[in-house]
Amino acid sequence: MAVDGTQGVGGGSSTYGSSNAAQQKATLNYDNFLQLLVAQMKNQDPTDPMDASEQMSQLASFSQVEQTIQTNTKLDTLLTSSSLTQASSYIGKYMTSADGKTVGQVASVKVYSDGLVATLDNGGKILIQAGISVSDSAPTNGSGDDSGSDNT
Repeated sequence: MAVDGTQGVGGGSSTYGSSNAAQQKATLNYDNFLQLLVAQMKNQDPTDPMDASEQMSQLASFSQVEQTIQTNTKLDTLLTSSSLTQASSYIGKYMTSADGKTVGQVASVKVYSDGLVATLDNGGKILIQAGISVSDSAPTNGSGDDSGSDNT
C-alpha cells in the first residue's frame, strides 16, 4: 500500500493528552487502592491480621506504577520540546523530499504526535523523515549535487 508523505500525520491524539489521561486513571486507581487498604485493615480478622510485609509490598507496587507514569509524562514533555526545537531549525532552509519530487524553502513546520510536516513557500508539504535533503541554499536543478546539504 502506497502512503503519501503526509498521510497518517496529525490524525492521532497528542502524546501529552494520552499520558495525562493515563496519569488521571492511575491516580484514581491509586486512591482506590488506599481506600481498599484502609477498609481491609478495619475489617480484618483480629486473630489473623494481614501480614505487614504483604501490605508494604502492595503499597510499593502501586507507588512504583505512579512514579513510572510521572516519568513518562516528563519524557513526553521533553520529546515535545525537542520536536519544537527541531521544527524551528528547519524554517528558512531549503528542503527536498525523499522522492525528489517536492522542493522548496520551508515556510512553516507543523508538529504532530507522530512526526513533523514542513510546509514550503510554494505550498508543497514534506513529511520530515529519513531521505530528505536540507540545505541553506536553493538546490541546483538536475545536477544531483547535494553538497552543503544535510541528508536526514
